Formats: sequence, structure tokens, C-alpha cells
Amino acid sequence: MSAKRRLAAMIGAGMAPLLAVSLPAATASAHGYVSAPLSRQAQCAQGIVDCGPIKYEPQSVEGPKGLRSCSGGNAEFAELDNDNKPWRVTPVGSSTTFTWSLTARHATSTWQYFIGNTKVAEFNDGGAQPPATVSHQVNFGSITGKQKVLAVWNVADTLNAFYACVDVNIGGGSGNPGNPGDPGDPDKCTAAAWDAGTVYNGGDVVSLNDHNWKAKWWTQGERPGTTGEWGVWEDLGACA
Repeated sequence: MSAKRRLAAMIGAGMAPLLAVSLPAATASAHGYVSAPLSRQAQCAQGIVDCGPIKYEPQSVEGPKGLRSCSGGNAEFAELDNDNKPWRVTPVGSSTTFTWSLTARHATSTWQYFIGNTKVAEFNDGGAQPPATVSHQVNFGSITGKQKVLAVWNVADTLNAFYACVDVNIGGGSGNPGNPGDPGDPDKCTAAAWDAGTVYNGGDVVSLNDHNWKAKWWTQGERPGTTGEWGVWEDLGACA
């Protein structure tokens, strides 16, 4: 073997361990986030809240399974864990639909929803591949008021999960629900009136015909009450 060939072989052998060390650990090929009601990363992506690099990749909040973290343990997305940022709070009923937007679908174990340390809902997919949009009806039971819901997508064939926090006001009011004169009372039509020319994003709430309605995804010109159970508008109940 020539001196040049021996030198090339020695360099290659020396670099192999370095390359092995520098390669990242395998992660799931799946990506997704809660698009309605607006999760924290969805608000970042839409520019509602200023929160750093997550605005470019709201679907990438991935971390080990079993965390109770809005950021999935990612330091670069740590702003998602900051409860003091001006996150938009979505008024919801005692039962509401959560919609995931998946940019890459992957075999799924379970979908879980937590408030604090309490698991309020779980849906088992048994390893099936989900569609591009997944919706779950979550019943909060007796829980009311402003809450932070942690939604978790557990991927079936990796050790990782995807995380999304959603700020909601269960019952829909910002004031004292026991005071009917309070302008934030749940039975008041405090949301802006629906307008056919306005663009609404998932999680936006409007009022029309003495009802509050919540958009499940982007819409314009679709009148609440005409799109049916599986349509874009969710009826949050009567208001006055």
C-alpha cells in the first residue's frame, strides 16, 4: 500500500468514531400540534405571541414520553413553558373538540389530555396511522375556569411524544359566573359578532343568533349554524 493510501486509511479510521458520536439520536418522523383551540405553538406561528424559533416549526415540540412540559423538554422552545406570556385564552364549554394538525403521520399509541396532574381524557389508537387531521371530544367534567390543558401525542414505535399546551376558560366567562350582571358571565354574548368577510382561525369565537360559536380551523364566509356537526363551527351554547 502506498504512503498516501495508508495515510487516507488512518484518517478515515480516526474520523469514524467522531462521526458516530456527532450523529443525533433517532427521532420520530411524525410531527404535529394542536391547531384548535389555538395551542401555544399555534399562537406563536400566527404571530399572536412573540416566542422565538418555535414560530417556524410549531409541529416540532417533541420529547421523551411521560413529560408534563409544554416545551417537551426542549430548551430552544422553553418560552412555551412560560405561563406569564400573554397567551390567548379560548372560552370553551364543559366538553370541547381538540384538533391536531399532523404534518407527518406516524403510528400512534395514545392521545392524552392533562390538566395539572389529572388525566382528563385518553384515546387509544392501538398503533394505527392517523389521518392528517385528528379531532377528539374532551369532557372536562366538573373542572371549570381558566386552565392549561397539556395535549400529548404518544408515537407507537419510538420513545418520544409530541406536546402542546392549550389555554382555555372552561365555561367561557372571565368574570364571576355567579353574578349575572358581570359582563364576563358565561351566558353573555361577549364574543364579537360573526362577519362574512372576516377570516377566522381555529379557536376564534364569535356570536350569532344568540349563540357563541368556535371555529375548528381556518374559515371565511361559512355561516355558523349551517355547517353541521362535522363542519367548521362548534356551537358553544346559548348566550344573551
